[in-house]
Amino acid sequence: MSEQTTAFKPSLRLIDATMIVAGSMIGSGIFIVSTDIVRNVGSAGWLIMVWVITGFMTVIAAVSYGELSGMFPRAGGQYVFLREAFNPLAGFLYGWSSFTVIQTATIAAVAVAFSRFTAYLIPQVGEDVLMFKIFALPVSAAQLLAIAMILFLTYTNTKGIKGGKIIQTTFTTVKLFSLFGLIIAGFLFVQNSFWDQNWLTGFHATQLEKVGGNFVKDGQWFSIGGTVLIGAIAASMVGSLFSSDAWNNVTFIASEIKNPKKNIGLSLFLGTFIVCAVYICTNLMYLNVLPLNEIAFPGGERVAVAASSSIFGNAGAMIIAVMIMISTFGCNNGLILAGARVYYTMACDRLFFKNAAKLNKFSVPGWALWAQAVVSCILCLSGGYNDLLDMIAFVVVIFYVLTIVGIFVLRFKRPDADRPYKAFGYPFIPALYILMGIIFCVFLVIFKPLYTLWGLAIVLTGIPVYFITISGHRKKQIR
Repeated sequence: MSEQTTAFKPSLRLIDATMIVAGSMIGSGIFIVSTDIVRNVGSAGWLIMVWVITGFMTVIAAVSYGELSGMFPRAGGQYVFLREAFNPLAGFLYGWSSFTVIQTATIAAVAVAFSRFTAYLIPQVGEDVLMFKIFALPVSAAQLLAIAMILFLTYTNTKGIKGGKIIQTTFTTVKLFSLFGLIIAGFLFVQNSFWDQNWLTGFHATQLEKVGGNFVKDGQWFSIGGTVLIGAIAASMVGSLFSSDAWNNVTFIASEIKNPKKNIGLSLFLGTFIVCAVYICTNLMYLNVLPLNEIAFPGGERVAVAASSSIFGNAGAMIIAVMIMISTFGCNNGLILAGARVYYTMACDRLFFKNAAKLNKFSVPGWALWAQAVVSCILCLSGGYNDLLDMIAFVVVIFYVLTIVGIFVLRFKRPDADRPYKAFGYPFIPALYILMGIIFCVFLVIFKPLYTLWGLAIVLTGIPVYFITISGHRKKQIR
């Protein structure tokens, strides 16, 4: 048998593609980030509104991507969309950002979340268990477990799309049913409901005082409005957007989906709508089982643990730990499976390492999968990936906005191109997303400049890398 193959095998059905969308979105965020949202906006109404706005933006973007995926049903997804709408540099900057920040840092963060909650069940793999040092860098058992998880899922996905598909469908189904069960239990079986008490806050936005940039637990709540409120919403949406991200990963594997012109757009809508609805319901459940102050300051910074403990008693923490282990494991499988296809397509365009353009005997980009794993593992060891949250959200939304601008560009440049699916509500709905995305990015730069500007800097460093790369190709051609 040949060691290399030249084409992907279309083997994923609509249900498989939908599970990749949903499974890649649901990681650890929904169990954690509502805490920071409440600290920023301080009311039940605005907590839910942040998730509604996030869900609206996510579904708008997803259905808009349906038009692009129908036009370009090939591996690489967003990289291809940007390349075709603008130029190869725009596509490269997305691929560069994905390899250096977006995909790899997200994989690392999700893997460590898996380790942290595994430590609820097995304390020996906790972050406080020091194993050894690499030079002056301490390495914990949690970091080693995170690396082991990444390597295992990478190895599984190098053996073909079938194994990754089974893992994704199984784990996504389990975590969706688990979240549904938690939501139902939170309304039917909790002994003390805080629903009426929490909704007394309505849409009266407040914010805790900060000392040294950190929220103070026993500090005073201050009423906010105007630009401060918009800034607080933008800051809050860092977490909710991060929790709702990675839905576009299904576009990376278009060449492996049956009837991609129809099924990619449909899976994007179904997957994002289901997850966003579940997220909103989960937060309504939090408001029912916990007082607002406990959502803002739960034990151990884990609002889902506090909520589950309120419902199930002492077993609550263990139940959530298992749910998050399942959720993060399935999430990372989807991220790992899809991400390498971007680097494969870049390599085919001679904009990435040439070995990444090869498919192994199982018709998957094995070399690209392992390259992605190496960078993700390094980020696990860095210990600084949690600070990348603002950076990731900022960079992701920039490229979402650019990609949806690409719909307008392609309608002008290629009016007669085949569009089996057209963006819903064009031009008004896509334009609304562009406006909302720009407002989010502007206020994020104003209120959280440090990591957002670092994120922009990483994107811009791709410009000289691009020109050095194409210059090297030209020199080889001259020779």
